[in-house]
Amino acid sequence: MKRFYGRAPLQSRQRRALVQALAAGALGATGIGVSTAQLLGKVPRPLPAGRSIYTLRGEVTVDEIAADLNTAITPNSRVRTGPGGQVAFVVGSEAFLLRANSRMDLMQDEHTGLTRALRLLSGKLLSVFGSGRFRAQTSLATIGIRGTGVYLEAEAERSYICTCYGTTRIAAIDDPSLSEEVVTRHHDAPRYVYATGRSDARIQPAPFVNHTDDELALLEALVGRTPPFSVPGEYGAPRRDY
Repeated sequence: MKRFYGRAPLQSRQRRALVQALAAGALGATGIGVSTAQLLGKVPRPLPAGRSIYTLRGEVTVDEIAADLNTAITPNSRVRTGPGGQVAFVVGSEAFLLRANSRMDLMQDEHTGLTRALRLLSGKLLSVFGSGRFRAQTSLATIGIRGTGVYLEAEAERSYICTCYGTTRIAAIDDPSLSEEVVTRHHDAPRYVYATGRSDARIQPAPFVNHTDDELALLEALVGRTPPFSVPGEYGAPRRDY
């Protein structure tokens, strides 16, 4: 099993500016950029008791029924989005942003009753996880998760996995011996997992694509946390006053 420890955070000027703005509170009391706030909602904060969905647009179904803001998403729900669909929601201490043309199944632990696993059958998913161990799966990869932000894309011939921060163990689903442990601070080691190829080349470095720091900050806000890049050393702590 390979092990990767993240290098210094990505050094693009845009990313450095965003991280500095988040740390300084320049993006507002919520720490969310204006464009993302307009896209996903105005004031990200923990949802009221009994509510699962923060915002949705377009075609979204939960357990085969068209969803609205009052739809409950349970620890073993099936969530689907159509063209132009998108939904941001919370289940327990985990928060998710499911993009268009995606199919996701949550899986409940029979002992605790909590969601401890998910399957992304197709599409794109950004998610943040609380304490404890969690497992994500595509048709090509399994991802063991510990206190992490993760972005996934599930395609027929390859899966994309960005460990945004924290620790994951990525393995080929058809050969668990093909695996890599990734420990990162800030999108340091995105990976592709391919359906075919030489055994030493099935897991490959990938670029950083299709998700943002302010989306991660929004999801963490929905479960009362801040990501580590916005408030160094305070990840997992309650959010400051709004």
